[in-house]
Amino acid sequence: MASVDECRQALQELAARLDSNAATVRERVDLDRTLACRITDLETAFHGRIADGRLLDLTDGDDPKAKIALSTSSDDLVALVAGDLDIARAVASRRVSIKANPFDLMKLRKLL
Repeated sequence: MASVDECRQALQELAARLDSNAATVRERVDLDRTLACRITDLETAFHGRIADGRLLDLTDGDDPKAKIALSTSSDDLVALVAGDLDIARAVASRRVSIKANPFDLMKLRKLL
């Protein structure tokens, strides 16, 4: 099981990766939504906002009103960010749950 700090670091790495791609993605993806990432095995969460192809204002704690909610285990989160776990397969096998409206899911897929 990954630690809370390892999960936080993985999300910060994801934010950095999105930031480096933001200039090219911004033109194709118009998405400004709140995001909650819930780590089921650690009973913790992080939240932030996706805007202009970036993950912004990432902080500890849940946002029950988030428009996009991702739930997964700590190990799966770290594997997703590292590229060791395919998001489509993880969702299909129910290792990852993403709650969002279908249009947001399509836009989110373009970011990842």
